[in-house]
Amino acid sequence: MEHTDMFIFRLIKKVILLPVMVAVYLFPGIRRRRNLKLYGEPELLARLMPEVSGFRPSLKFWLTATAFAFSCIVLARPQFGTKQETVTRSGIETIIALDVSNSMLADDVAPSRLAKSKRIISNLVDQMKDDKIGMIVFAGDAFVQLPITSDFISAKVFLSSISPQLVARQGTDIKAAIDLAMRSFTPNEGVGKAIIVITDGENHEGGAVEAAKAAAEKGYVVHVMGVGSTSGSPIPGERNGEFRKDKDGNVIVTRMNEQMCQEIAQAGSGSYFYVDNSNAAEKALQKELDKLAKSDVETTIFTEFDEQFRVFAWIVLILLAIDLAISESRNPRLRNISLFKMILVLLALVPVGASAQRTDREFVRKGNHAFADSSYVKAEENYLRAIDQNSSSVEATYNLGNAYLHQQKAQEAAEQYQKTITLQELKQRELISSGASEKELKECKEKTAMAYHNLGVMFQASEDYQKAVSAYQQALRNNPADQETRYNMILAMEQLKKQQQQEQEQDQNGQQDKEDQQQEQDQNQQNDQQQEQQQQPQQQQNQDMSKENAEQLLKAAMQDEQDVQERVQQKMQVQPKKKLDKDW
Repeated sequence: MEHTDMFIFRLIKKVILLPVMVAVYLFPGIRRRRNLKLYGEPELLARLMPEVSGFRPSLKFWLTATAFAFSCIVLARPQFGTKQETVTRSGIETIIALDVSNSMLADDVAPSRLAKSKRIISNLVDQMKDDKIGMIVFAGDAFVQLPITSDFISAKVFLSSISPQLVARQGTDIKAAIDLAMRSFTPNEGVGKAIIVITDGENHEGGAVEAAKAAAEKGYVVHVMGVGSTSGSPIPGERNGEFRKDKDGNVIVTRMNEQMCQEIAQAGSGSYFYVDNSNAAEKALQKELDKLAKSDVETTIFTEFDEQFRVFAWIVLILLAIDLAISESRNPRLRNISLFKMILVLLALVPVGASAQRTDREFVRKGNHAFADSSYVKAEENYLRAIDQNSSSVEATYNLGNAYLHQQKAQEAAEQYQKTITLQELKQRELISSGASEKELKECKEKTAMAYHNLGVMFQASEDYQKAVSAYQQALRNNPADQETRYNMILAMEQLKKQQQQEQEQDQNGQQDKEDQQQEQDQNQQNDQQQEQQQQPQQQQNQDMSKENAEQLLKAAMQDEQDVQERVQQKMQVQPKKKLDKDW
């Protein structure tokens, strides 16, 4: 009703000139008719001037006045056809606990145990319409990956970012996952609540059966989906073609503990489903979930109002065309042309013109139908066409972001959400300056909050927790009552705190390594100096010893030379013998 009141208010501001226009036309006409009576009887004057028409000028004026009135309606922007409404839906609450231990990387189920599990969850989310879903990841520890929500887009984004690196401590603590799941449901009563544990059953901590039994006593149904083969499979390593090994160098083989999975499901009053390469387990699980009691949940839906100015614009066009076709004086050449026939021709042109022009709203509707059918590429094409028709279409821009998000085009989706926020904030300023009602302003802020929420989900999935917290804060400023955004913000703040602690520890470790390295360099320099100091006396001593040895060798050589000279002199003093042979 308030939206209708705003339309009437805008219409009154524009149509207020119409009475002035009528008055300006009527008063001179009355004066003219009085002046004509001074010249004679009106009937006699009409015979004297057969081509002058007294009816046609009046008809042309009222056609123009009516066209002006409908133009005012066009400028007042009539909007109806869609509205804000509260819809009652029936659904259940489901918490999915996904095992992300290293054993889930085994490929005995194609493409791997973890990838198959994520595909099952994705298909399960696609089947949900009026339900709520939450996700928990666990290995040696368990923590909430996604608080329980009906925002299935967020569920898909968070699902894509799940990997074994999310949990620092390895292992498989199914008990911790079930306990955390029990604390993650809403306090709503009378609604079916199910815990779905997806694991290979290698429980290293114990207590899982007791936790499932406790959950069943509180009214929660625990279903277990066993992933993997009982014959076992090696766990792929970090490099291609390698497998993880134990401390003794043996390849680790992981086997699905089917008996453990069956015991947990039986204790939790649920069912066990063996996951193979088919989709039989998904179908069986969906049948079990359909058996749960559904509770009525009221959901407020906000949609764009349809612009309905086109009908009134065509009426203005027809009236102006008729006005141009009518002359103020009688024309004998046009007597055979009926005014009625002319109107029929103009009316026949209306459907042709209407079919030639397709508005952005039509493309948005087509995109929405394609989106509902999971044809995201086709939905993207229609939303782009809608934006080509109307670049300021908030609904087309926001829905285009959702279509990109479902195609895993994170950067493109973020750009569309940013554009949506810009358009919505501009619209907020316009509403405030025009004195819009509180209800209209609230609707605009809630749509802005939705765009900020999705933007925060994307930042959170990419582990940019600082930007995620900022986006969630902006969303809560626009819509403080959104509990899902509040849950996501608290989770992002905790993740940001852990991230900052890890970075601080890394910085401290890096600083400590630098200090240790510097101390080691200083110690090495000190040791080198000490060694040099110790070597100097030794070198000096070696030099001294070398000089003494040289003098001794020199003396020894001189003594030897003296002995040789003495022996030579002694031989020269001996008399030479006579020569006996005859010299012929």
